[in-house]
Formats: sequence, C-alpha cells, structure tokens
Amino acid sequence: MAAAENDREAPSALYNEFLNFSAKDTAAKWLLASNLSKEVYQHLACYVPKIYCLGPNLNPQNEDLLAPLLLQSPLEWYLCGEEPSVGLAKLEQNNQPSQLCGHVFKVGEPTYSCRECAADPTCVLCMQCFLGSVHKEHRYRMTTSGGGGFCDCGDTEAWKKGPYCQKHEPNNSDSSQKDPLANMTEEMIARTYNVFSIILKYAVDMLTWDKEDELPEGLEPPLRGDAYYCMLFNDEVHTYEQVIYTLQKAVNCTQKEAVSFATTVDRDGRKSVRFGDFQFCEQAKSVIVRNTSRQTKPLRVEVMHSSVVAHQCFALKALTWLGQIIRYSDALRRILCQVGLQRGPEGENSSLVDTLMLCDSKMWKGARNVYHQLFMSSLLMDSKYKKLFAIQFAKNYERLQSDYVKDDHDREFSVTDLSVQMFTVPSLARMLITEENLMTTIIRTFVDHLRHRDLQGCFQFERYTAQQAFKFRRVQSLIGDLKYVLISRPTEWTDQLREKYLEGFDAFLELLKCMQGMDPVVRQVGQHIEMEPEWEAAFTLQMKLTHIISMMQEWCASDEKVLIEAYKKCLSALTHCHSGFTDGEQPITLYMCGHSVDTIRYCVSQEKVSIHLPVSRLLAGLHALLSTTEVAYRFPEQLPLSELSPPMLIEHPLRCLVLCAQVHAGMWRRNGFSLVNQIYYYHNVKCRVEMFDKDLIMLQAGASMMDPNHFLMIVLSRFELYHIFSSADCRKRYSRENAHKDVVQQNNTLIEEMLHLVIMIVGERYTAGVGQVENSDETRREIVHQLCIRPMAHSELVKALPENENKETGMERVIDSVALFKKPGVTGRGLYKLRPECAKMFNLYFHHYSRADQSKAEEAQRKIKRQNGEDSVLPPPVLPRFCPLFASLVNILQCDVLLGILGAVLQWAMEHSGGHWSESMLQRVLHLIGMGLVEEQQHLISSADDNDTNFNFTLKISRPGEAPANTPSILALLETLQNAPHLEVHKDMIRWILKTVANIKTMREYTASAPPSDSSGHSQEETVRDKDKAERKRKAEMARLRREKIMAQMSEMQRHFINENKELFQQSLEELDPSTSSTLEHSPSSCDSALVCVGPHRWHAGSSERRQMVTCILCQEEQEIRTDGKAMVLAAFVQRSTVMSKNRKRPPHNPDKYDPLFMHPDLSFGTHTGSCGHIMHSHCWQRYFEAVQAKEQRRQQRLRVHTSYDVENGEFLCPLCECLSNTVIPLLPLTKTSCSSEQPDLSQWLSITSQQMKTLLSAHRKAADAEGVDAMDGVNDCPPPDGFKLDYTPKNPYSSTIKEMLTTFGTATYKVGLKVHPNEQDPRVPIMCWGSCAYTIQCIERLLVDEEKPLFGSLPCRQDDCLSSLTRFGSACWTVSSHTTVQNHFIRLLAALVPDPRVENTPCVLDIDMFHLLVSLVLSHPAILCLDSSGLSADAAQLHFLHLVTVAHIVQILLTSVPEEMRMEQEGGGAEREEEENVCMLYNTLRTHLGSGLHEVSSGWHLWRCVKVGILPYLRAAALFFHYLNGAPAPPELHTLGAGEWEALCGYLCLPSNLLQLYYNNRELMEPLLHGWCSHPGVLPGLQSSVALIRFPRESNHLIELPGDYSALINQASSFTCPKSGGDKSRAPTLCLVCGAMLCSQSYCCQTELEGEDVGACTAHTFACGAGVGIFLRVRESQVLFLAGKTKGCFYAPPYLDDYGETDQGLRRGNPLHLCQERYRKVQKLWRQHSITEEIGHAQEANQTLVGIDWQHL
Repeated sequence: MAAAENDREAPSALYNEFLNFSAKDTAAKWLLASNLSKEVYQHLACYVPKIYCLGPNLNPQNEDLLAPLLLQSPLEWYLCGEEPSVGLAKLEQNNQPSQLCGHVFKVGEPTYSCRECAADPTCVLCMQCFLGSVHKEHRYRMTTSGGGGFCDCGDTEAWKKGPYCQKHEPNNSDSSQKDPLANMTEEMIARTYNVFSIILKYAVDMLTWDKEDELPEGLEPPLRGDAYYCMLFNDEVHTYEQVIYTLQKAVNCTQKEAVSFATTVDRDGRKSVRFGDFQFCEQAKSVIVRNTSRQTKPLRVEVMHSSVVAHQCFALKALTWLGQIIRYSDALRRILCQVGLQRGPEGENSSLVDTLMLCDSKMWKGARNVYHQLFMSSLLMDSKYKKLFAIQFAKNYERLQSDYVKDDHDREFSVTDLSVQMFTVPSLARMLITEENLMTTIIRTFVDHLRHRDLQGCFQFERYTAQQAFKFRRVQSLIGDLKYVLISRPTEWTDQLREKYLEGFDAFLELLKCMQGMDPVVRQVGQHIEMEPEWEAAFTLQMKLTHIISMMQEWCASDEKVLIEAYKKCLSALTHCHSGFTDGEQPITLYMCGHSVDTIRYCVSQEKVSIHLPVSRLLAGLHALLSTTEVAYRFPEQLPLSELSPPMLIEHPLRCLVLCAQVHAGMWRRNGFSLVNQIYYYHNVKCRVEMFDKDLIMLQAGASMMDPNHFLMIVLSRFELYHIFSSADCRKRYSRENAHKDVVQQNNTLIEEMLHLVIMIVGERYTAGVGQVENSDETRREIVHQLCIRPMAHSELVKALPENENKETGMERVIDSVALFKKPGVTGRGLYKLRPECAKMFNLYFHHYSRADQSKAEEAQRKIKRQNGEDSVLPPPVLPRFCPLFASLVNILQCDVLLGILGAVLQWAMEHSGGHWSESMLQRVLHLIGMGLVEEQQHLISSADDNDTNFNFTLKISRPGEAPANTPSILALLETLQNAPHLEVHKDMIRWILKTVANIKTMREYTASAPPSDSSGHSQEETVRDKDKAERKRKAEMARLRREKIMAQMSEMQRHFINENKELFQQSLEELDPSTSSTLEHSPSSCDSALVCVGPHRWHAGSSERRQMVTCILCQEEQEIRTDGKAMVLAAFVQRSTVMSKNRKRPPHNPDKYDPLFMHPDLSFGTHTGSCGHIMHSHCWQRYFEAVQAKEQRRQQRLRVHTSYDVENGEFLCPLCECLSNTVIPLLPLTKTSCSSEQPDLSQWLSITSQQMKTLLSAHRKAADAEGVDAMDGVNDCPPPDGFKLDYTPKNPYSSTIKEMLTTFGTATYKVGLKVHPNEQDPRVPIMCWGSCAYTIQCIERLLVDEEKPLFGSLPCRQDDCLSSLTRFGSACWTVSSHTTVQNHFIRLLAALVPDPRVENTPCVLDIDMFHLLVSLVLSHPAILCLDSSGLSADAAQLHFLHLVTVAHIVQILLTSVPEEMRMEQEGGGAEREEEENVCMLYNTLRTHLGSGLHEVSSGWHLWRCVKVGILPYLRAAALFFHYLNGAPAPPELHTLGAGEWEALCGYLCLPSNLLQLYYNNRELMEPLLHGWCSHPGVLPGLQSSVALIRFPRESNHLIELPGDYSALINQASSFTCPKSGGDKSRAPTLCLVCGAMLCSQSYCCQTELEGEDVGACTAHTFACGAGVGIFLRVRESQVLFLAGKTKGCFYAPPYLDDYGETDQGLRRGNPLHLCQERYRKVQKLWRQHSITEEIGHAQEANQTLVGIDWQHL
C-alpha cells in the first residue's frame, strides 16, 4: 500500500519541481560552468530517471510533456543564448534553403524514377518533386518504397537532365559556395559545438552500453531504486506465433496482450514484458529462454535496471532532437557532422560515427532506425561530409559486412544499407575505387565469406548446412554494392583509376576462377541418380553476377588501354584454368574429306562436364569488344592474338553445347531434374546473355581463327558423330540397319542439334562486334521473333527480353518500328502485332527459340503466308555483314566437310524407309544450303563492281562428290528429291533453292558478259512464275467456293437440329410455353380488356395460358406445374444485402427481438434472393443435397480445407451450372380468380374491412384472454360483417411436397435474413419472405434504371423466372404459417395506413418504405379474405391497397421534398395545370396540419415535379410486382425506353395519370386518414431532427469515386497509419470500395473478435458495411479483393491499367497506372447484381489454391 502512495506522490513532487524549474536559469548556470559536460551529466542523472521508466509501460504521455521542458529546453536556451523560439527562427531566416530535397521515404510511399533521365534505377523522386519536375512527361516508373531511402531531387549526379523540380530550382543570385558557418557568431559556434559534442557522446555511450545494471561515469543517479525491466529483443528467427505462445506462458498475459507485445517487439526491436524487482524479472527471463531454445537459438532477453532503460530512452529522444535542431540551419548541420566525424583519443576508427557504425549489429531495431535517420539528415545531406563519411564507411567496409552477415536482421535495419546512398554517386564511387580500393575490397570480402571449395578450388554448394545457406543469402547483398559502384561508367580515365580498376578486375577474375567448372556433372548410366544434387546456389550466384559481368565489360570498352590489359589478364586466367583440365587426355588425329586435324579424345557422355564457365564467357565478351572498338585492327601488336590456341578456346563452350544436345536427345534422363533445370536456366532470358550467348560467340571466335574443315571435324568429334560421317561410304548409311533403335533415334537428334549449331555459328550476327550491327538491331530482332510466335502484350515482351543493370530492355526505342499496338476491351490486355513488312526478317532457326516456340512460330508464319496467297516457304533471311575479325566464318558454308555432311543427309533422304534420317534433319540441311545461296547473292550484289568474288557456293554444290567418283552433286540430289512423293512438305523449299540457284547463275552471267537487253532465262522464269500464280489463284477460288457450299449445308443442318431439340437451347422451357411472359407480351390478350395488371378489370389468363411445362435438370422428366402435383423447385441463393442502403451507420439489430414488419425507407439492409434459373423436382434436389452432405462429411474426415460452399449452412452448387445456391424456391401456377361483377368502392370496402378488423381483433384478444388473462370489460364483442366466418378453416390447396418446399424456402429466407437459427414456427417467417420479395424487386428496378434498360423485356430469363417464382411464392406462403399470426400482421400493416386506436406502436408515415408496405399488404390479405364468403374479390382489395399506399407515398414525398431553389418559373403550359393546382392544395392542407414543420412553397410546378420523379421508382416496382403476381402482359410502351412511360405505367396499374385524383375523388375519406398520418407523434420531430431525411427518389448507390492516377491512391495509403498500434505504418492498407474506409488488413494489430473467432479488419468491416459481402482494393498489391462471409474470397483484376492496357497486380512492373472506367463499372455491376458471392464461388471452383487461403484474417 505504501508503494502505491509513494507512486501517487512521486508525480506530484515532480510537478512541483517542474513548476519551480527554469530552463533559462539552468542554461545561465551552464554558461558559467568550467566543466560543462559534468554539469550537463549531473542534470541528466538527476532528471532522466525521474521522468522516464517509472512504471511497467515505457511511454506514458507525461514523458512527452516533461522531457522537452526539463531536458531539451535548457539545451536550446544554452545553444541560442536567448528564447529558443526566437533564436531558432533567426537561424532559419539566415539559412540558405538546400537544393537537395532529402525527403526520407516512409514505408509504402510512392517513389518515381525516370527511365530516360535517371543515372540508375536507385535515383528516385518523392511525389511532390516528381509532380513539379520535367520527368512526369517522360517514361517513368512508379514503385512503393520499402522505407528508408531519400528523394534525389537536386542531386545533379543522379539525373542526366532535369535534376531540379520547380521547388528546388537554385536561384542564380546566391553565391552558394559560401561557408554556411559565416553567418554565425564565434560564441554561438563554440556553444553549439559544446552542446552537440556532449549530447552526441552521451547518446552514443548509452546506445552502445552493454552493462545491464550500472551506468557510465557521471550518470549514476542520486537515489538508486531497485526496479528492473525484463526486456525482450526482436530476432528474425522466431515466428510471431512462437513469441506469442511463449509470452503467454512466461508473463501470464492474455492472447491480446501477447499479440500487442509481439507487434511492438517486431516494430521497435525491443519491449519490456515485465516490471518489478530483479528476481521477478529474472524468473520471466528463464521461462522465455527455456521455451525458445529447443529448435533454434533462444530469444534474446535481458534484465535491465530501470535507470539504464531510462537513459537509453532519453538517448533516442536526444538523437531525434539533434535531427530536428539541425533542420533550422545548414551551419548547425555542419557542426554536428564535424562533431560526429572528429577522431577520438584512440586514433583510428574512434569517432562517434565510427563507434555507432561498428556497434550497429549489437543495437536493437528502434535505436538503429533513429541513428540511421540522423546520419541521413546530417552526414548525407552535406556534400563535404558525405565524402568523409563515405571514406570511413569504405575503410570499415569489411567489418561492417561481417557484422551484417552474422546478424539476422533484415538489410534495411543494417547500417550497410546506407551503401546505396554513397556508392551510387559516380564521383564518390570513383574516388572510393582509387583512394580506398573499394572494388577490390568488396570482391575480396565476398570471396572470403564463401569458403567451401573443392579440390580444384571451385565453390562447392553441395551439402550446405542451413547456417551456411543463410549466410550465402546475406552475402549476396555485397554483389548489390558492387553493382552500385559500377553502375555508371567513367567518361575520363586517370592512370590511378586504371590501375585500381584492373586490380579489382584481377580480384574479380579470382572469383570467376572459383566458379569455372563448379557443380560438374557425370552422365548416369544404368540406374537413376539417388540424390538430386544441389544446383540452385550456383545459378543464384550466376544470376546475381550477370549484370556485374556485363558492367565490367562496359567499363573495359570505355578505355582502350584497360581493354587490352583486361583481355590479356582474362586470357591468362583461362589458360591457367585449362592447364588443370587437359592433362591425361590422349591426343588423336581425325581425317575427313581429305583434311586432317589433331585433337584430344574426350566424350561428354563419359567424362565430367560443367555448365559454369564464366572465365571463357568473359573472354568471349572481351573478344567481341576488341572488334566493336576496333582495337583489334589498330593495335594488333599489343594483343596476344597470334598466341591464341583456338581449339583450347572452343573446347569448354563446345562441351557445354554438346551437353545440351545430349540432354535433348534423352541421353541424360537418369540424371534427374537438377540437370534439366540447369539446361533450362542456361538458355533462360535471365542467364543466357552471359551463358549461352557468350558460348556461341566463343565458338564463332574460335572458328574464325581456324580452318573451317578442322573446326567442323572437332565439332563432329565432340558430338560423337565423327564415326558416322567419316567413313568412306557414309552416304549409304549402311551398317546402322542393325543398330539399336534408341541409338538411331539419339544420333538423329544429335545430328539435328549439330546442324542447328552450325546454322547458329554462321547465322547469328546480331551481336555488336560479331556482325556490323548496333545494339538496337539486336533488340529489334528479338522482338520480331517473339511476335512471329503470336501477338504479345507489353509485359510478355519485356519478360522475353534480357534486362540490363538499369532494368531496361531498350524495347521502347524500337518497338514502334516493328509492331502495331491494339488496345484492349473490357477484359484482356493490349497486344503488339508484328508489322507485315518485318516478317521477312524471320529466321526459323533463331537461336533463342525453344523447341515449342520454334514450332509455334513456323506454324504461325506459314499460316500468314497461306492467307496472303504466297508460297509457304520460309527461306533464310538476309543477314548483316560480319565484322572483319569474324569475316572468315562464312567459309564454313563452302568447306568440304560441311558439303560432305549435307550430301550425306540428302543421299539418306532419297530412301523413304529405314528411319535413319528425320524430317527436321533434312529441313536444317535445306536451310543451310539456302543460307549459302543467300550469302552468295549478297556477295554478288555488294561486289558488283569487281567481278571476282571468292565465295562461290553454287559452284561447290554443283560439283560431284570426290571420294567415289560417281556420287551425284548436291544440286543433282535436290533435282531428284524435288519429285520424291515422301517429301511433299519440303517441296516448296527445294523449289525455292533451285530457283535461287538459277537466279545466281543468271546474275553471274550478267556480270560476266556485257549485259544483254533482256536475259531470256530471266523472262522465261518470269512466265513460269506467272503461270504458277494464275494456277494457284484458280485453286484458291475453287477452294473458296467449296468452303461456302459446305458452310451453307452445315448451317441448314444446324437450324434443323435446333428445331428438333428446342429445349436444349433454352435455359428453361418456360420461355417456349405459351403462358410465359415472353410470348404473352406480344400475343393479343384473351379478354378484350386493356392491359391492366391489378384490380377487378385486370387481364385474366385463360386456362391454356395458365398451363406451364418444365423439365427437371436432374432426371430430365417433364412435368406440368400444378398446385396438387409434385413440387418443382428453382435453385436459389438468399443473402443479406446493403446494396440499396442509405444508412450504413445503423447499429445491427438484436436478431432475437427485432421486428421486421415495417421496412424503414433507408433500406439499411434487406434480404435479396437470386437464382440461376435451373429447375428440379423437389425430391431429386433432396436426394442430390443429401449426397452432397454425405460427401462433405467424408471429405472433412480426410482433409481439413474449406470447399467453395458451406454445406452446414445449407449451401450447394447448382448441379448444372455450379452456381452457388443455399435454398430452393417452389414453382407455383398462376392463382385462379373469380371475376364477380359488382365490387364495393373504396369507402364501402374500407368500412367493411375495418369492421372485419374489429371482429378479428376482439376474437384474438378473447383467445388470448381465455388463456388466463382477465377479460377487459372495454372490449365489446363486435358483430362480424355479413359472410365473415371467424371459425372457418380454409382447405390448403397445395400438395404435401409443395407445402414442404414452401416451408423450406420460408425458413431459409428467415434464417439468412435475420441471422438466426431456423424455426419454421416463428411469426417472422412470412414477414421475411414478403420483405425479400419486395427488396429483390426494388433492386432489379434500380438495376434497370442504372443500365438504361426498359422495365420489361430486358431481364435475362434467370432473373425473370426468379421474380415470378418469388412473388407467387409470396402469395402462397401464408398457407403454411399460423393464420392468426398472418392476420395479426395484416391488422398491424393496415393500421399504418388506416390509423386504428386499438393497434399500438405503429410507425409514422416517414418511417415506412411504402413499396414494402404494399407488397406485405397484398401478400398477407388472402389470410383475411379466406374467412369471407360474401363475394369480395382479391382483385378489388389489391387495387384499393395500391390506391391507399400511393396516396400515402405522395404525402411522404411532399413531406420530405426539398424547398425549390429560386429559378425561372418553368410553367408546363396548360398541360399539367390541373396537377399543379391539386398538388399545391394538398401541400397546403399538410401545412395546416403540421404548421411550422413545412416550408412554404409557392410553385406548383416544382411540387408536381417532386411527386412525379419521387414516385416513379415505386410505380415501376409495383408494375413489376403485379405483373409477376397476376401474370398480366405489359403494354408495348414499357418494352422500350421512351417518353410515354408515365401514362403507360399509370394505365397498366389502373391509376389516373393525375395521381392526386386518388385523393380528391375520395376526399371525405382521405381527409381523416391524412389527419391521422400527420398527427402521429413521430412526424414533427422527424421533420425537424438533425438526422438527414430520406428524400425521394432514392439515388442509386455507387462504388466510391477512384482517382484517375493510381499514385494518388498509393500516396493516400502511405499516409494511412494503423488505427490500433499508435501511429505505426500499416503493412497492407486496403480500401473499401463501397464506403471508402481505409483499413489495416492482414495484420495482428487490427484483428477483432466476431461471433467467437478472430477476424481481420476487412472481414470485420464486411459485416458492418456490406452485410457480410465486401469489395476492397488492396492498394500496395493493386488488386481487388472480394470477400463473402468468413471463409470465402477471391482476388479480381483491378480497374487500373497501364498505357499498354495491362493490370499490374503486385505493382511489379511499375508502369504508371490509370483508372479504366469500363472495368470499374463492371465491378460495380457485379456488386449491384448481388453477384459477388457467385463470382467468388466460380473463382474458387476454378482455382483450388484460393480455397486454402485464410480469408477471415485479411
């Protein structure tokens, strides 16, 4: 108890002290002090423990109040020497505004980078700067920040152009070179220096303090308490769940508290979980450590003395304070930088900044964040100190990285993350390379961390432990740093830079040497491999280094000396690698076609082979650069080109390509998936630039320096095909008859692959340096070949092209020259289509095609050619010239070995059988021959001036083979093959080759002799070609006629089939039956009366029209719908809805006590019924549903996942269309009605009815009294009117199955609508059914208005059937309820219209939705009518109800009408004068009743307009209701949108078109009613209350307006903080599209409890806003989320598209997004149609992964 009192006194004592405290005096005292730091420390020692850490919570409010006054204020006084607010304002005034923006990004804030002007992708602008910059007109990318970077506006090195936005534009008048300290007085500088050094030292000491129980010298408190904290620290190893569970055990807190602890620990890095004496805290610590140390290292927990924690809290405050103070002036910032970087007494690395950096991994998250922010706002904002800081950072680089690798926090919480701020500044990066040798440091640090090597010194990732894998992941961030350093190439080189770069290059070669040959594979023979070897780590490394390797080459290319040196270094590294490889492989000599070559014996299929050859590939890249930069031609003497050994260069790349070929041939099947994956990535767009492409260049380089015959022989040998082609009679393909079938197949594939390789070596010239092309030509060719497969979306093309280090593909520059863009519709995406003139670039053997791509492209191109009526031949395209260094490659085409191979394959193709050659082999051979011819043509054209050309392919292929003298020449073979019947497919190509040969001959003759006037051969060929064309045209015409004839026959058959099987083509037979609406609307009615749907004179259906046949979808049996027949039912889905709601704030009712008899006009929620329109027998449906239930029970035992429907809630999928349903509606026939001639008019009818009511009331009261309540004497027995029998029980007309189904549907509506347990006896069941009928009709009426469709004839038949069943069900549902109940409901409903003193608490006329009232009256009246035998008809009653309710609605509209604004009198002439006068009279009558409650309105025109517009929705809904209830066809005027709607509606409803006549024709009857309505006690207060009245017509609800530009939404979301966890940024801000609320989704902090289980913010919100259905936009993901209930949800495409017509879910591409109104309207239509749940059902059925998501946690 004493403790509590002390606690209570402590604050008050502090407040006294605080009142007597003067910051000014303290500061004055300090000014005089000799040892300032001692004074300040004493002050802190005294006050900090008094303010901070007095109780279990670390941050109560008074800390934030007291700390500034007692601790910060004296410092500011001391600093300024005057009132701080004045002093700081002066400083700010003198300060030059910085040109750097320096805005630090919050998590999730939008950042913008210009793809055209940014120096690299890390250069970003904040939204404000971006909107004021030139870049918003450029191609920019938008991303969301991970937090922590800052805006680069004003940094001239970050932007190629437009570095400043309008706000940061420097004004040229100021001389910004001035020292910012010049404006400050000497004394002030000295004072600032003192304060900053003391406070910064204090903060650094406290944050790096590692003793839990004592304080640094000078801070020991005068009175030492014994309070301790048990402090829990964050780590990235344990999950939320583990921490929550442990805390609940350790400190006995609730789940909610544990969640809040865990959230804070995750956010701030630490949290005290217990406060008390040492023992008490130590005990909690031991429990936590014990509980978390089982699988992993335990959670870090410390028991700390409260004074230590207090000083640490203030140290953070102090750093934040420093950050705020230096904002006032650059001078203060500069002094702080100076203090921070000043060396301490210990020399190297002893400044305060160094201390912080080196202790980074020991600090907790919150402390790190605070000091990183301070560094960013001080050191990184001052260019002079940024440089000094960068040097310190580089000096400590190795230590910092080692700390980071050992630590487990994410990179964003590590000081190493600041590297991006310095290394990306080109001038700083160069300085650090030259002065601190940064490049070498980074690479060496990286290599040091990967210590696992094999015997050859290669990296070995096999059998990595989890620890090593974790380390490997973290080490990869070093590659990122290297990328930052290299990202901008130097324009001028100094000797020093050259030296240090080459030193770094050496280090890099060491790294690549460790990768050369890593993860080697050996072919498995016999049995399958047992363990899949680890291959991913090596490829991860390769992918990470891809850009680095490319950038290294670009650096080399920018300086000739560097390039030459690098080439030499790389060559010697490669030689070094090879020296270890080639030992012990025996030399052999190959002979073929009269040539011989020496090589080594090596079989890829038997030896080790590796896919990783980065050193060879780097050399290949440099070799191509020698050619591009022309160094090879200008300084040949400096290059070791003559010493190169081409066979050595090609050896390893060739092995790699052979490996791929053998894998294709299926020889490595037993090596499992790891090899397949490696081959896949080798060719994949992410890796191929530095893998496959470079291997190809290396082969080209080698081949260009060798005799082509020798090269090809080595290739054959490596492909293990040499024995096939080298034998003398290889053309006979002889002895392989007896070879094994598999081997033949394998060899065929290998020959195909080998030929393909030759095609690529000769034909791939689109690399700068190999062919005479630019980089853009290469990109253009890639795009052409992608679009040859099919038209593609922008994102697909981007994915298919390699990205450079700036994430650019260079596509935008060239795309428009090769493709046309086609915009998307409401679905789908925009597509690029190839321009027809680019098709001639198509190369069937394009080296980046996969096999599937190749066949698709071939198919597509042939199809296009056929459509254009051209030859379907795909000849090789014309290629660019080779560069001089590679020029000799064309000779491969005319070398003897290749001609020998081609001849052999053609010879084999002569024989049809045998399977020793394949179609694709022949196709490749023909392609190669074609390449030779095209090449020769190009040579002839380019060398037309000199007659001698050394490339004479035609000559070579016309010569007969040498070996056996009689083998025919290639040309001769082709002539023969042209007519071979088994080569139909290749005929076109052969014909094209022969034609081209003839052309070339002509050209040669033409150039050899003097040109004759017209070469006869040429003209002859022309005529042949013309004949060909004419013949083809004739054939095409014949084919077209034949096609048309067939089509005509087919459509005739189709029509015949449809006539015979009509019911298959209708959703339901109701459409065909003469009694349904669709045919009725156009048939003349059977009575002569006009088309009226209500009242004694309404249209009556004849007996034939009443008959209705339907078919059950389950048993296919046909049946007529009859009251006494088997029940037929319609699958239906009932759901609560707020789509029409005008008041989402209304608190949910208590389901057990709520009385739904009267619907409020704000329709705050209703019950909607929808149906898919499929009909079943009730017994068939019951059988089906039972089967579904049984299956569900079995499934639950097997696996615990949700299905897309919830059987326990009665849900099932429609057996035909799989639409979600949860009940069935019985189908009923039209009711028969007798037309009796005389019917009472309104007044007679009212008096009869009120008498009936009196009788009923007294009878019901009597019955109640008889049950034991004393009879009230006041109630006299009312004599019943004539023919009204109280004791009469009508016979139920319906068969038992129909009665059962009536109950089923009634109970389902009641259960869903009120969210209660089913109870068929509940008196509210019929009310809910009538309400659902009314609400559904109102929804559909609004939907038709919103979509601008006519009232009748435009509904799909599923809705049509649903409404007709629903209304007819409504009129029958009283038969299965207790009649007294329904009669009581009727009495209360009527009393709302005809005030009756005996009925209590009827609502006032303002609080009733009139259409619901009308429907309930009409549908409950039969329960009264059945007691009457005096001949009253239901029709008359319906009409009287309609008249009464309409008058009441007019009054309701007038009471809520808005006083008119002053406007010109728009008198409607005489046309509506009568209406206007009537309405004025009525309005004034109302004013006499209500007095001041109504405004004075003079304009009758205005009032009549209010009435007419306000009542229209009610009339339209009434027309729909009576149309479906009574089956009367609608007049044609209501089938179209047009002017006559009002008159047609009034006529159809049997109302006068001047509705006020209803009042004036029965005035003496209506006056008392009017008086009754107005004198209701609720009316006046209702009119005067502040709550907005519901005005008529009610506006349709829309989804919220979304901004046109998506970044506005991102910005809105980034400033949204989680409402629960004080000011924390929300991780997944989600926008409700129905009401516009922003929610914090998918996080522990905002989970709430709903019906006994924890749900996320979105799910909870759906129950408040959308009655369980929600439509959300997840802002950071850019996707729409649909939720229904707790277990159902799906993602839907967002309505935002980029300029290429694509959505960007997950914001991965970063293109600017804009709202597409059509798509948004589509979402809105789904919502208004109540189809969200159905949409989710379909999505979950289609995609099973959606079922497994815990939707309720979103």
